[in-house]
Amino acid sequence: MTSRQLARLVQDAAVAKKARDVVIIDLRKKSSMADFFVIAEGDTDRQTRAIADGIREAARDKGIRPFHVSGEADGAWILVDFIDVIVHVFLPGERAFYDLESLWQAEPMTELVRTRARAGGG
Repeated sequence: MTSRQLARLVQDAAVAKKARDVVIIDLRKKSSMADFFVIAEGDTDRQTRAIADGIREAARDKGIRPFHVSGEADGAWILVDFIDVIVHVFLPGERAFYDLESLWQAEPMTELVRTRARAGGG
């Protein structure tokens, strides 16, 4: 699976758990740390944990396991590191404070995909 395919898989898994404002940022021309960031938001710490769990489950179903996971204890900012794809699942206040989207938009974006979970199941 390519890093782009993994980013899409993560995006779909986050949306399936009702994540809001799921954004894929293409970092390939900006940084060597990863190919993509996937940023998502949940309303509560319980939801951020469910989103992160759903992402790990979807990846595991494809035989992919994260290198590292952190932030689950408080659920305000959960990071799931798949090496080439780094996933950030935030509570709204944390997302606004760290504002990764603005930080990485210093140069023109090559890929930015916004997906909103629809109310009422999908």
